[in-house]
Parts: sequence; structure tokens; C-alpha cells
Amino acid sequence: MKRVLVIGPSGAGKSTFAAGLAQKTGLPLIHLDTEYWNPGWVPTPDEDWLPRVEELAARDSWIMEGNYSSTFPVRMPRADTIFLVIRPRWLCLARALWRSTKHFGRTRPDLAPGCPERYNLEFLKWVWDFERRSLPYVREAMATLGAHADHVTIATDREGERFLKRLRAAN
Repeated sequence: MKRVLVIGPSGAGKSTFAAGLAQKTGLPLIHLDTEYWNPGWVPTPDEDWLPRVEELAARDSWIMEGNYSSTFPVRMPRADTIFLVIRPRWLCLARALWRSTKHFGRTRPDLAPGCPERYNLEFLKWVWDFERRSLPYVREAMATLGAHADHVTIATDREGERFLKRLRAAN
């Protein structure tokens, strides 16, 4: 593993898994949310976003955590491993709500500075609709743009922990 994507719905545990993977492998961790969002939850303009992702993906090694499916054509061909971290949507929604409550008014480590956690109904709807709206495209992209890469689905916290433990034992 040298260039790794960690994708899946918000609240599934992508950031936690990616952080554990970075700790075990020593690969640099890139949270795409910290790259995309500017202070005050201002998105990076489209004309600047793709070149930024191209620059990140061109690096020799990385763990890139986050969806941003419009950038799959840049990231997936460079990845050698793709982790799909997936959970039931009710659990993702519950975790997103808990995370907002736990960190409300403060910026989480996986978010850009100046983007304090908040309650956002549009975002919660996005979390709820991920399985129907985004998952088919994610799977299609993995099968086409990322067909050359190793694919690992992490469907439970225990599976993620076991994977990381086996990885630690191998190193």
C-alpha cells in the first residue's frame, strides 16, 4: 500500500479508520475536507478544486480520506488500494448527529480551520441519502476507474480494528 483511498458515507468511520491506517503504515494522511473547505464553511471554487486534488494525487504516497466523487477520475487511477467503509444509513446518521453534538462550535481535526461543527439539515439529508444517491456511482467507479486497485470493504468497526491489528502484526 502506497496510495490509498478511504471512501464511504459520512458517519461510517472513514476518518477514524484512515487515521489508524496512517498510524500503522506511516503514510501521510490527507483529509479532503481540510483541503476543500475554507474558513466559515466556504467551499473551494470548482476551478481551483480539481487542480488541488491533482496536485495531492501526484504525490508518491498518501492516504486520502473523503468522497468528493467528482475527483474519482483523478484519484482512483493513482490509488493502489481502495477501502470502502460502509455502515447502515441509520448508524451513519446517528453518528453524524452525535459528532455534531460532541464537537458543536469547535473544529474537528479532520475539518479545515475555521469550520466549527454545526447542525446542518442539508448535510444530514445527504448522509441519509448516500446509499441510494452515491453508493451506486462509488461502486461503478471502483469497478472501472479503480479496477486495478485492491478493494477492501470495511462493514463494521470490528472489521476495521481486525484489519489494522493484522496490519500491525505484519509490520
